[in-house]
Amino acid sequence: INYQLTKSGQVSLKIYNALGQLVKTLVNEAKPAGAYRVEWDGKDGGGLKVSSGVYIYRLQAGDFIDTKKMVVIK
Repeated sequence: INYQLTKSGQVSLKIYNALGQLVKTLVNEAKPAGAYRVEWDGKDGGGLKVSSGVYIYRLQAGDFIDTKKMVVIK
């Protein structure tokens, strides 16, 4: 998951399942301006591999919010 910050600020990047349940928080911290790449290892917050299916990631940085779907295939 690639994203770019034009100014420093708090960033939140979370993965949810199709039911809207939080699967894993990938980023939850203040970041300086710049380009970033985050890779999800396909595991939940407890370290277990997730099932195949549709997942949603939500990126929030200040007032900016972006939500996109992704598919996990095993």
